[in-house]
Amino acid sequence: MAGAGQAKYRPYPAYKPSGVEWLGDIPEWWETASLRWFSEIFSGGTPSKTVPEYWENGTIPWLNSGAVNQVEITKASKYISKTALNNSSAKWVPKNALVLALAGQGRTKGMVAFTKIATTCNQSMAAIVPHERKDTKFYFWWVNSCYDKIRNLAGGDLRDGLNLELLGSIPCPIPTLPEQTKIAAFLDHETAKIDGLIAKQQRLIALLEEKRQAVISHAVTKGLDPTAPLRPSGIDWLGDVPEHWEVKRLKHIASIFGRIGFRGYTVDDIVDEGEGAIVLSPSNVKDERFSLEKRSYVSWEKYYESPEIVVSAGDLLLVKTGSTFGKSTFVRTVDEPMTINPQMALIKIDKKWAEFVSFFLRTALIKATIEVNNTGSGMPTMTQENLGRFPILLAPNDETNQIVEYLNRKSEIFDVLVAKAQSAVTLLKERRTALISAAVTGKIDLRDWQAPEGASDISNQDHSIKDITQNEEALA
Repeated sequence: MAGAGQAKYRPYPAYKPSGVEWLGDIPEWWETASLRWFSEIFSGGTPSKTVPEYWENGTIPWLNSGAVNQVEITKASKYISKTALNNSSAKWVPKNALVLALAGQGRTKGMVAFTKIATTCNQSMAAIVPHERKDTKFYFWWVNSCYDKIRNLAGGDLRDGLNLELLGSIPCPIPTLPEQTKIAAFLDHETAKIDGLIAKQQRLIALLEEKRQAVISHAVTKGLDPTAPLRPSGIDWLGDVPEHWEVKRLKHIASIFGRIGFRGYTVDDIVDEGEGAIVLSPSNVKDERFSLEKRSYVSWEKYYESPEIVVSAGDLLLVKTGSTFGKSTFVRTVDEPMTINPQMALIKIDKKWAEFVSFFLRTALIKATIEVNNTGSGMPTMTQENLGRFPILLAPNDETNQIVEYLNRKSEIFDVLVAKAQSAVTLLKERRTALISAAVTGKIDLRDWQAPEGASDISNQDHSIKDITQNEEALA
């Protein structure tokens, strides 16, 4: 991908070894230096939270490490007073500087942002202010390209933070100022185009998932026959349903199990592969599909202690607590012994209804009902008793089979279309990364570059919503 995307850009006429592993060979007139030699680097501070006047009616922007996710800082989520600034270690960061997260959750540590306003920041952020005769935006792109290397400076432990000394040691290329400015303008232009294409693909994925939900909801609540007479279901959110369908409580057609509290397990019961049974958790319900990408194992003793939650083919799984609360899936096959952890509910149901009910549990209507039945004050939670009271719509057996076959066929179509869009996103992100790296390390000569008029040369990778209909017809 990188090679194809860069083929139209020529290299510089001559190179020399940089002596820096991060850089490799550089154009022969470029220089290198550590970041500290041409930048002021400092961290901020947090005014005391126990002094109300520091935070009430503040007018000075103040950033925490999560602000780097903005990429370009145009506003702050919190403001402090002048008194707070004068009585704390918070410092002004000028406009057109860089801020980098020294610590933070997930991928935050090591991320960099460009300030488009003057602001202050906390001690988990470093401000980087290049001296005059340096284009700050060029060094934004350079530091951005070094994200993984910068994170590794802190050591392998995710809890290890960065510090100012480590940041100051970052090796940097030093092109001439006109080159810095031209490279920064090129990357601003090209990454904006690529980001636009990525956003279109992500919107397409969202539209596909919305349409998937609409297809499922209509099929399991109205059926496939548009001429079928309807009747009131007696349930507000369900509305009218085919008159020959039945409405039953889930507990009347299924047995619902969870791991009993006193039969929970501790870290000592977790074993290695081959020493026990798979224990299923919310991570095994991925995009409402059954997935064994992530596996944990519990001892055989704990597995056999609770035979009622041994998972079999045709069972349904539902997340009853946690961040993916309400997600459910159908277990089509079981090739190894499996049980569930305390976050899961196991629904054992007649195989003639299992897959239909699985689709029904994935509708937006039933998800709204699940949310209403949330009993957790903090972490969302649902009891098995509440789950058993859920109304389930059932069609006659032959119609159930037709609907399941129809939805499986449609799901395959949507899977192909979503995978196509996700692949496009992956390729676009790879191109973006490769282009940034090539530009800031001098692998491509951009001295004569001018922003082209018209559409991007990669715009043909865009897919409009029309593709949904076209591909659906081709794959049906």
